[in-house]
Amino acid sequence: MKFYRSLPEIKAMTFDLDDTIYDNRPIIVRVEAQMRQWLTTEHPISASQPISWWAEVKQQVVFDNPELKHDVTKWRYAQIETGLRRLGYSDSQAEQAAEQAITKVLELRSDFTVPQTALDTMLALSKRYPLVAITNGNVDPSRIGLAPYFQLVLKAGPDGRAKPYPGMFEKALAHFAELGIEAKHILHVGDHLRTDVHGAKLNGLQACWFNDQGAVLTTHKHARVLPDVEIHQLDELLKL
Repeated sequence: MKFYRSLPEIKAMTFDLDDTIYDNRPIIVRVEAQMRQWLTTEHPISASQPISWWAEVKQQVVFDNPELKHDVTKWRYAQIETGLRRLGYSDSQAEQAAEQAITKVLELRSDFTVPQTALDTMLALSKRYPLVAITNGNVDPSRIGLAPYFQLVLKAGPDGRAKPYPGMFEKALAHFAELGIEAKHILHVGDHLRTDVHGAKLNGLQACWFNDQGAVLTTHKHARVLPDVEIHQLDELLKL
C-alpha cells in the first residue's frame, strides 16, 4: 500500500468491478470466443466475414452513434444487428438474432467464480462501510455472488454515462448523502487511472488505484492525476 496523500476518515467506499474485484481479462477472451462459436452455429452467415470485419462494424456503429460507448450491451446489440443486416438479413431477422445474441452474451458474461479472497475482503468491508458498485461493464453481481455486499449497483447505460463522466458518481454521492456521508469521506477503488482515479477525483471522492499489473504511475498513458493511495492486492484495503 502506497499513499500519495493523507486520507481523511473513510466512511464509505465505491468499487469498480471488472479487473478490480476479479480479473476480467480472461473472462472477456472466453466470452468472445464462445460468442463467435454461437453466432457461427446459430447464424452461419456470420462466419462469411472475418473477425476484422466484425471489428470494423463495431467501430462504425459507435462512430454513427457515439452514445453507444456508454452502454456496452447496446453497443454489442448494434454491432450484431448491423452486421447481420449487411450480410443479407431482413430488419426483423437481424433484430431477433441480435436479441438472442445479447441474451447469450449476458449469460456467458456472468458465468465465472469470483476468487474467495475477494469475496472475503468484500464481506469484511461491507460489515464496516456502506458500499456501492460503479461499473462500466454489464456483469450481473447477483450471479457472481457480489450483490449482497453492495447497497447499490450502478451500471453505465441504465444509470448514466460511463466513468469518468459524473452521472454514476453523482448517483452514488446522492445515496451516501442520505446516510450523512460527504464525498471527501468516500474512497473509490478501481484499476483504471482515467475512468476510476480521474473520475473519482473529478467528483470529489478519494481515489484508490488498484494496480495488480505492476504498472508505473509516472509513465502510464492513462495517468491524469495522482491517486490518493495505491494497492496491489484487494485485501490491502483491510489495513485501512
